[in-house]
Amino acid sequence: PHRTELYQEPPPGCWPIVYSPDYNITFMGLEKLHPFDAGKWGKVINFLKEEKLIADDLIVQAREATDEDLLVVHTRRYLNKLKWSFVVATITEIPPVAFLPNFVVQRKVLKPLRTQTGGTIMAGKLAVDRGWAINVGGGFHHCSSDKGGGFCAYADITLAIKFLFERVQGVSRATIIDLDAHQGNGHERDFMDDPRVYIMDAYNRYIYPGDGFAKRAIKRRVELEWGTEDTEYLQKVQTHVEGALNEFKADIVVYNAGTDILDGDPLGGLAISPQGIVKRDELVFRAARSRSIPILMVTSGGYQKRTARIIADSILNLHGLGLLGREQAACGVGSSGVEQMIRDSAKDFSSLS
Repeated sequence: PHRTELYQEPPPGCWPIVYSPDYNITFMGLEKLHPFDAGKWGKVINFLKEEKLIADDLIVQAREATDEDLLVVHTRRYLNKLKWSFVVATITEIPPVAFLPNFVVQRKVLKPLRTQTGGTIMAGKLAVDRGWAINVGGGFHHCSSDKGGGFCAYADITLAIKFLFERVQGVSRATIIDLDAHQGNGHERDFMDDPRVYIMDAYNRYIYPGDGFAKRAIKRRVELEWGTEDTEYLQKVQTHVEGALNEFKADIVVYNAGTDILDGDPLGGLAISPQGIVKRDELVFRAARSRSIPILMVTSGGYQKRTARIIADSILNLHGLGLLGREQAACGVGSSGVEQMIRDSAKDFSSLS
């Protein structure tokens, strides 16, 4: 396989948290026509900076996936279709995009999505190396190799897994745990007949996409009723995540952590509290980390202004509970980074003695 920019080693002290300012979609107020908070990803990072968990030089900078990267999964025919603005308008559900010249659409809509996709692919390798990784964007689970939809233009989950299978030794089995409010029909279609991939999907059974064909790929299907609340939801997630990880021995868990399960989400139709979402992420990380299975988390859907704060709170909670590895030395290991590492190891040593 070709050498990809996406698999370069980041400096050793970086947190395996992947982000780029290029994730955010902002142009002429058009993003306000979609219930999507198109600056959500940057807001998550700002909250984490305010809480002093990360700094710009501590996170891994996402790079844009190239055509060559995308062709690992996508058909050339599909990528060519994205050169038509009306196709992109349909996929992103932002109708006025149809009337923009395609070079504007490429730069303002598709480049952010390609950069988030690159971020997911990078985070896959990081998760294997470090035990965990979080892409602050990505989770485009309605896109398959030859069809986009539901705001998803690139199949980043499929791509991350295929990259790992093809390029990382010892990774030959993957489990997808999809807890976005919607059925993850994109990766389901892509891995329909692939015994190396086990899919658990919990979703509101009455909403988009209702893809009956794709459902055949789900090994553990948790269909939820309108307005499902915390107690029932968390009990089901706990039972089925544990069951999924016991039933199939995976080398990587890809966790699609959509926040559109939040009470009041205009598209999700479920009624989970902010605390419920934080608890859910904790359950999934605990299940994977306790079995020493690397976990890659992507943030996926979530269409309210308060979701950025909840995602940040969840990451802070995971860190506070020790479910994220301790990797706080500066990313560009200059002298300060080395000094920090020495201080950290001295602390570790004193706590041992």
